[in-house]
Amino acid sequence: MDPSAPKPEGPIGAGGWKNHLFGCFNNFQIAITTFLLPFVTFGTTAEAVGEGNCIVCAAAFFIPFFNCYEWVKIRGKIREMRGIPGTPTQDLVIILFCSYCALAQEAQEMDTQSPSAQSMSRA
Repeated sequence: MDPSAPKPEGPIGAGGWKNHLFGCFNNFQIAITTFLLPFVTFGTTAEAVGEGNCIVCAAAFFIPFFNCYEWVKIRGKIREMRGIPGTPTQDLVIILFCSYCALAQEAQEMDTQSPSAQSMSRA
């Protein structure tokens, strides 16, 4: 890593993310939705990064192994879009051991619950 490269800003310990991995309750709406309906958070975040349709991605959440593959891709896209350092291996470990926290962190990063982030072209 180039030492002269600008470092992403964010809270201490967040590694460039706007919210720390354990900052689930920084946005209470996302935290509750993620806890009760994680597939909804997964689908809206996937759609926000251009990974596909919200409903299709929400359904993919229930397919073992495929969901991990997609989730690593989604988290990787978020990191790439925001210039956040990390690797797919690190993403997988975070997803396997802190799945709800990772899901909430990703949703907060993409701000998927705000009205401005929702697509108005849905029919």
